[in-house]
Amino acid sequence: MATKAWKNRYKKRLELVAKYAEDRKRLKKEKNYVALAKLPRDSSPTRTARRCEITGRRRGYYRKFKVSRLVLRQLAADGKIPGLKKASW
Repeated sequence: MATKAWKNRYKKRLELVAKYAEDRKRLKKEKNYVALAKLPRDSSPTRTARRCEITGRRRGYYRKFKVSRLVLRQLAADGKIPGLKKASW
């Protein structure tokens, strides 16, 4: 499980990305890469790695459910995700 610091850092990065999205778009259109480089590093969307909303885990993330594979399996086993069940053949 990720620490609270990792989760808070992730939220902070998402806020920075949203704050500077228009500026980044405009600077890229103008091809002003010097000004683009002066923006905060964390305002770049590529620096934000998606994290599980429950545990904060970074790897094994399912976009559709916004959780990691471990949490998804547990929620599915508990029957908390409608229409999803463990496969057996």
